[in-house]
Amino acid sequence: MTTLTRRYRFASSHRMHSPQLSDAENREVYGKCNNPFGHGHDYVLEVSVLGPVNELTGRVASVSMLDAYVRNKVLHVFDHKDMNRDIAAFADKVPTAENIAGVIGGILSDGWAVAFPGTELKRVRIEETRRNFIELRN
Repeated sequence: MTTLTRRYRFASSHRMHSPQLSDAENREVYGKCNNPFGHGHDYVLEVSVLGPVNELTGRVASVSMLDAYVRNKVLHVFDHKDMNRDIAAFADKVPTAENIAGVIGGILSDGWAVAFPGTELKRVRIEETRRNFIELRN
C-alpha cells in the first residue's frame, strides 16, 4: 500500500469559547484565543490517501480529482469564514484544531468510498500555526 498526501490552504477565523465554562475558565483554558472578537489563522490542511498503486495510471488516486473533492467539500466551506458563525458543525462545538480536524475528517469521509474506490482516507492533518498541528488518523 502507498500513501499519497496533498496539501491545501485556507484562511478562517474563530473564537475558542465553551459555554459550559465560566468566562474565567475560558480565559484560563484558551488564553488569548478566547478573545471576544475572535482571531484568524492561515491553516494548512493535509489529506492522505492510502491505497494500491493503479497499474494503469501509476497513481494511488487522481490528484485532480482529490483536489476537486477537497475544494468542493472543505475549502469552499471553510475558506474566509468565521467558524463560530458560518459553519454549522461549530454551533455547539468549540473550533479547536482537534475539532476542526474531526469535522473535516467527517466531511471528507462522507462519500469517500464512491469518489475514491479501493482507497481509504488515512490521515487529516491541520496545521494551525507553525508550532501547533493536529493529526487525525484512521
